[in-house]
This record gives sequence, C-alpha cells and structure tokens, in this order.
Amino acid sequence: MKEKKIIKFILIIFWIFIIGSVFGFFAEMLYAFVYTRTIEVRQGLIYGPFIQIYGIGAIAYYLLVSKIQEPKKLFFAGMIMGGTLEYLCSFFQEMFWGTISWDYSNLFMNLNGRTSLLYCFYWGIIAVIFLKIAYPLISKFEYLIYKKNVKIFTVFFMLFMTFDIVISCMAATRQQQRSFNIPAKNSIDTFLDKYYPDDYLNEIYHNRKQLN
Repeated sequence: MKEKKIIKFILIIFWIFIIGSVFGFFAEMLYAFVYTRTIEVRQGLIYGPFIQIYGIGAIAYYLLVSKIQEPKKLFFAGMIMGGTLEYLCSFFQEMFWGTISWDYSNLFMNLNGRTSLLYCFYWGIIAVIFLKIAYPLISKFEYLIYKKNVKIFTVFFMLFMTFDIVISCMAATRQQQRSFNIPAKNSIDTFLDKYYPDDYLNEIYHNRKQLN
C-alpha cells in the first residue's frame, strides 16, 4: 500500500508539472500577444511547449497552498510563493549560466529586477485560477493516469522530460563556456557544439539575456 501511494503521488506530481509547464507556455504567448500584438513563442526547454517555472509553481501550489479555501488568502499565498519562486529561478539561472530571462528593474517595487509587485499580483491570480478552477477540473480525469496504458506512456514521457531537461541544461552550460572562448574538451562538448550551436539556442531562448 505504501508503494502504491508513492507511485500515485509521483504520477500526480509529474502530470501537475507537465500541465503547469504547458499552461505557462500558452500563458506567456497570450501575454506577449496582448502587450505586443505579435505571436511570440517562449520556451523554457529545448524540446516541447514547456516553461518549467510554471510547472514548479503548479507543484508548489498543489503541495503548499491547496488546502487554503478562502480565495483572498489563496491569492496572497500565491503572490508570496510565486514571487519567491520567480526570484529564486532568476537567481539560480544567473548563478549557473550567467543569463536571465526576465528583468523587472524598470517596474515599481521590484526586487533586484527578479520579481516585482505587478508579477507577484499575476502569480496570485494564477494560484486562484489553478486551485479553484483548473485543478478541480483536472481532478475529474485523475483516474485516467492509473490505467495501465497511461502509466506506460507516463514512464516514457518521464524519460523524455528527463532527457529534455538534462540536454537543455548541458547545452546552456556549453554555450556559456563558448562565450568565454573555452574550447571543446571531450566528445560531449563537440556533440553540443555541433547540434546545439549559439544560433540555434538563441532562436529558442530569444528573450534570454547574457550577463557575463
């Protein structure tokens, strides 16, 4: 029974991450269209319509604030959690790869340009939408993930996502090395230089800014 509960928990968390990441992809596209009147595709990973900060946020909302029933409290909890997550993601992106994907330095009440009051407000709205509207709807189809065929698909999807995350991190690391004119040291570096050159990565992460 304990193993089944663990497996069930992993399945739920994985699919919440996927749904949150895909939601983030289309939310960013809609946001860009509203403010710029152009179709702008933003990705967090090399392959697929995923922006993982939204997936992580969805997991955080599910684990930490899902028991909050009052919308007002849920909104403020989402603001704090989303702003904290946004700050940390920006901080670690800069620390590991010397890049940032957003800069709110010009906005009112921003914190080191990594998050701001306005975007914390957006995170609060997302928390209410996710936990009061989206998650109850998703829960109605939760039984599907326990079906044998779906479990098999989930395992392969997990393998794909693991590859996607790992290769995206490796490619970003190697790109940073190239920015410092560090030559390829092994076959992996050569592979990354060949299949994930700067032009290719810059097209995918066109809103990313190199700091170093």
